[in-house]
Amino acid sequence: MGKFDGVLLASDFDNTLIYTEEALRTGTPVPPLPERNRKALEYFMAEGGRFAVATGRALAAFIHYAEAVPMNVPGVVCNGAAIYDFEKGEYLETAMLDSSARERGQTVLDRFPTVAVEAYHIDNVIHAVHPNAITRQHERITKAAVTEAPSLMDVPLPLGKLLFEAEHETLEEVLAFLTARGWAGDYELIFSVSHLLEMTVKGANKGGMVRRLAARLGVSMEHVYCAGDEANDISMLTAAKQGFAPANCAQAVRDCGATVVCSAQEGAIAQVVEILDRLY
Repeated sequence: MGKFDGVLLASDFDNTLIYTEEALRTGTPVPPLPERNRKALEYFMAEGGRFAVATGRALAAFIHYAEAVPMNVPGVVCNGAAIYDFEKGEYLETAMLDSSARERGQTVLDRFPTVAVEAYHIDNVIHAVHPNAITRQHERITKAAVTEAPSLMDVPLPLGKLLFEAEHETLEEVLAFLTARGWAGDYELIFSVSHLLEMTVKGANKGGMVRRLAARLGVSMEHVYCAGDEANDISMLTAAKQGFAPANCAQAVRDCGATVVCSAQEGAIAQVVEILDRLY
């Protein structure tokens, strides 16, 4: 029996577990997991804790980094569209977009010609329509090449997520357009960063999938803790017994009531484990 038996800790990947912002901006390699975080997670798991990654990335964009992250339970991928068992190499749950979402996404592209979209599948294929500089930068940082398609209607179903890519002002117009059409209420529409607008099926967010993961593991939500830095993490931060955020987090994350710890560069997850060590 360990002191963390029955405890689940779920963490965002980018800019929470590992600080990737500079790599995202410049195309430089993603840094390794901070050694402080590694040691803390190994201690947490040795004491019976369950650690999962909850990332907005598609499986294809995260799988290259998965082996470098110590985790002992399935994780949430695609911004809450799926739970994936990395040990078995299989999806446990999925929440997929239907054909109407694909049609509406193409309507957005027709209305906003500078917007690119990445269409995420549950396999390792990512399609891109109207790829732009943001798409190419995203390819470099995720190490996941996209397959170009002339339109979303040429992209096969099912889809876990649509990722719209453009400058923030343009994406705000996209969000307003979807809202004016009466479509926004059918989806989770969340900015993961300023130039990325994520679209998943209603209810498919990190909070919902962390709840499902906890239920699968037999862990009470009274012993679930989450960490994240961006707006797409808020659903899990507020679902958890206590949510944590690195000092480099967005203001919206601070405003949701998350406990702010040190920055991702300084080993935010290690500080979270230190806090849990005192609680348990």
